[in-house]
Amino acid sequence: MQALAERLDVEFAGADLVGVEPLGFSALKTVVPAGDSLVGATLRAVGRSAKYLVLDFGDRGRVLVHLSQAGRLDVEEPPKRTRAKGSVVRLRFSNGKAALVREYGTERKAAWWVLAPGDDGPLATLGPEPASDEFAELVRHGDDRRRVHTILRDQHTVAGVGRGYADDALWRAQLSPYATLASLDADQRERLLDAVRGVLAEGLERERTRTGGLSQPKLGEHFEVHARYGTPCPRCGETLRRVSYESHEVTYCPRCQTAGKVLADRRMSRLVK
Repeated sequence: MQALAERLDVEFAGADLVGVEPLGFSALKTVVPAGDSLVGATLRAVGRSAKYLVLDFGDRGRVLVHLSQAGRLDVEEPPKRTRAKGSVVRLRFSNGKAALVREYGTERKAAWWVLAPGDDGPLATLGPEPASDEFAELVRHGDDRRRVHTILRDQHTVAGVGRGYADDALWRAQLSPYATLASLDADQRERLLDAVRGVLAEGLERERTRTGGLSQPKLGEHFEVHARYGTPCPRCGETLRRVSYESHEVTYCPRCQTAGKVLADRRMSRLVK
């Protein structure tokens, strides 16, 4: 999201918003101000907070966009008039370009907000960013008894990590995805902090090599272990395993992370039955 925000800032900052086309039912999560209330305002900058794109229109307000798991954003030049499958909203600007938010799949969780000045909307409940001192304090001294993987995915606890980077960070730190924060010793906590910050920094540099919007239906080819179940571990060669949940999967290496133990997986349990 950071790399995408940087590209969108180059594409649209300084241009006026000339049209708003809501294209997805229920995707707009605010009622007041109205969806088109910012038409005519100049876009000051495009930034990011956690997984939200933040379009800042100065004293006129802000637009937030959350792409969720399957959302994508296309830069259209010139803007199209068609309504692509899964379209959420099209924002048209005075520089002859438009930003089209659309979504693959069937979940329809991509969303957008129009916020009045002073209203933080969903940003108000986000946790600290991974690069912050607050996050370092949490990792080094926190006594949270939840699993670390759960903590990293909880945007109210730490903002902007997500499933893929959580998998890779725990693999890099050689920690079990079932380990609790409270159970980690000082060395493990430092490894975790360094791993989280490292995978995010490296991921950002790779994402900065992209151009335009974010239109690929499948991303994440740069992950070290995430979504690579069944392939050899990049470090030791052991076959990577997974734990499947209803909405996501956790990928890990038994040799590097769980002392050879294969964690229970509902998929395999069903097959055994």
